[in-house]
Amino acid sequence: MLLNITRENHTPLHQAERERDRLPPISSHSSSGLDRGPKLPYPSLNFISNHRKEDGSHSLSSQFILPGIRHGRELPPICPNVRLKHQHQHRITVDNLPPEVRARFASDPVMPLRTKTVKEFQEDIERATVSGDWKHVHDFYLTTFGSFLELNAAFKKDASPLFNTIEDSGINTKFVNAVYDALSLTPPDAQRAVLKGIINSLLREWKGRRTKDDLRAYFILVQNPQCTSPATYVIYAHLLRQIAALAEADHYFLMHWFKKLSQKRFKQLVERLHLFISTRLFPVKPEELPPMAKCSWWIPSATKVLSLLNAANIISSTPILPFVDFYNPTLDHTDFMEDYRMWQTQGNSTRFTFCQFAFILSTVVKKAVIQKDSEQQMISMARQSLVDKVSRRQRVDMSLLFLNIKVRRLQLVSDSMDELTRNRADLKKKLKVSFVGEAGLDMGGLTKEWFLLLIRQIFHTDHGMFTFFKDSHCHWFSSWKCDNYSEFRLVGVLMGLAVYNSITLDISFPPCVYKKLLTPPVVPCDLDPPVGMATLTLDDLQQVMPDLSHGLAELLSYEGNVEEDFCTTFQVSQEELGVIKSYNLKPGGDKIPVTNQNRKEYVQLYVDFLLNKSIYRQFTTFYYGFHSVCASDALMLLRPEEVEILVCGSPNLDMSSLQKAAQYEGYSKTDPTIRAFWDVVLGFPLKFQKRLLHFSTGSDRVPVGGMADLNFKISKIDASTDWLPISHTCFNQICLPPYKNKKELKQKLTIAISNAEGFGLE
Repeated sequence: MLLNITRENHTPLHQAERERDRLPPISSHSSSGLDRGPKLPYPSLNFISNHRKEDGSHSLSSQFILPGIRHGRELPPICPNVRLKHQHQHRITVDNLPPEVRARFASDPVMPLRTKTVKEFQEDIERATVSGDWKHVHDFYLTTFGSFLELNAAFKKDASPLFNTIEDSGINTKFVNAVYDALSLTPPDAQRAVLKGIINSLLREWKGRRTKDDLRAYFILVQNPQCTSPATYVIYAHLLRQIAALAEADHYFLMHWFKKLSQKRFKQLVERLHLFISTRLFPVKPEELPPMAKCSWWIPSATKVLSLLNAANIISSTPILPFVDFYNPTLDHTDFMEDYRMWQTQGNSTRFTFCQFAFILSTVVKKAVIQKDSEQQMISMARQSLVDKVSRRQRVDMSLLFLNIKVRRLQLVSDSMDELTRNRADLKKKLKVSFVGEAGLDMGGLTKEWFLLLIRQIFHTDHGMFTFFKDSHCHWFSSWKCDNYSEFRLVGVLMGLAVYNSITLDISFPPCVYKKLLTPPVVPCDLDPPVGMATLTLDDLQQVMPDLSHGLAELLSYEGNVEEDFCTTFQVSQEELGVIKSYNLKPGGDKIPVTNQNRKEYVQLYVDFLLNKSIYRQFTTFYYGFHSVCASDALMLLRPEEVEILVCGSPNLDMSSLQKAAQYEGYSKTDPTIRAFWDVVLGFPLKFQKRLLHFSTGSDRVPVGGMADLNFKISKIDASTDWLPISHTCFNQICLPPYKNKKELKQKLTIAISNAEGFGLE
């Protein structure tokens, strides 16, 4: 039955809305497939706008007028030829009809009964493939996707139950997958029938809140594989906008339903949204898409839907995808600094920025934002120092533009602490390091070496600040109490300086340290609130003390009598400088037994004690040291894992990638010396590969962006082959004489990289 559509309002505003919401035309007679898209002479369909009122309902800009009905709830006379004397008193309506004769109206639709099974559908596809008659399949697709009601009728497990639960969408996902998988095998007219049906579904007007059946329909439609083609992007964009505009409670349901998808289907959804965003930003054929000015809402809508998938990934017991799969590399090539500045100015206002959805920004972008933010702060500090000198009519020394650190190798820790304390006001200037008695100009190499040596000494177990756990291969804060925690502040300052100056450090902290470091990501104005008190779990403890974590997990799963068999109270003991000390996890804990009923509380308090409370003074000092240098709004964009990558780089060396990215000066990649060099390097054990990287770059860690970001260069020097290789760590450069053979090169290179610290000058 066709419905007449009338408009209540014909103002220019509504005209603009109709123009904005125009959907692509759909052809039923072209055989050229979907790739031709909007170029074909299809009739057009218009979207019907609806606007949400403040009370959550919708005000509609048009009505569906039902044929033969003059008023919404009024019935026509039973006998048209009989005129009642007092119609105003005896008008017959639905409300005064007996229940047994009441009929449903279009406004109260009944879900049709659809009984087709997956097996029956697959048999239909097989028969159509053999016979070439696709009419039955075509009709199925046209009917099923023609309305939200039909979608539910076809794919809902059972028409009767409401399935109003986050745990079960009520959708037969196996059937949905079969229908979508078979779609690519069907003729173009069947594929167009689906798109035409989706348009009809999206055109339906809504009154009040969405039902769970409506959410199920959106859940089904967004999985449509046709949405990978730019020819369908206008329809896809409208679908995404409707999903993005749903109420928060509806998003909550969709989020939980998304996490129930298989990894394959979930990943396809994520990739489809990334492709849509990338194509809209940088279309291969701009003429295939509407002008950006007319569809500025496309990218915000897609990003908001992608955020639902990201949230689903986070709340899943085990992440469905690694968080890096939500990065969109295309954004690396946009003006992300302008986006960042807009976000800084407007925050999470109605103006869309990618920084509001930081999960989509790669670590490369976030590092660049932090670097540029740091550079601006460095320039500002240097300018202020110059202005102060000039205003006092003092002689300007260019050294005041830098944070100058001068240390002795034999007193490295104490000298470094004194220098950083003395120059506390200059921490946000560019770092320059010099070693007393050594003739070296710091172009970056001395700074890298200073970091490397200082971190190595501070984290040595003899120093006592950190404990190394062999089982987890990580360092943890020593819990001993002392009067001065300033050295912990030094470690925090070093980490901040490393991020600020784009230096990677060889630090083996567990991931929970970076969670604590971002709790909160910006130092509170009021110093009273506790910092670093992250909400940590047994999984976090597993990464630090795996044996203890395993024991606590067994306590939680123990099926016997915990109180009688474990004989444990809410008091714990730990060794501090050779002395065993006891601590109550709660007031009177030494008198409270651990039972089957309170063991969860015991485990949580124990984890909180070990990872938060027992090291609170140490970590607080460390936290303020880090943020004294690295205070930036950009930290709010980072995940804990990303902070770790910025601080430590990646420990995974890929020398093949370094070979591909290497540059040459005086040599070509086919020269015998270069071929011999890479044969030797690729054959080195990991230990020697790290030494080579340290020898040539000043660090054995891979920076954000991978080996290609090192700008590694091999240069030729006209020197005797008796010489050892030479490196310029400031420029990530290694210089090689033209060695006669591979054996000689390996011998000289091994000697050089094994003796790579210091200049050997006094």
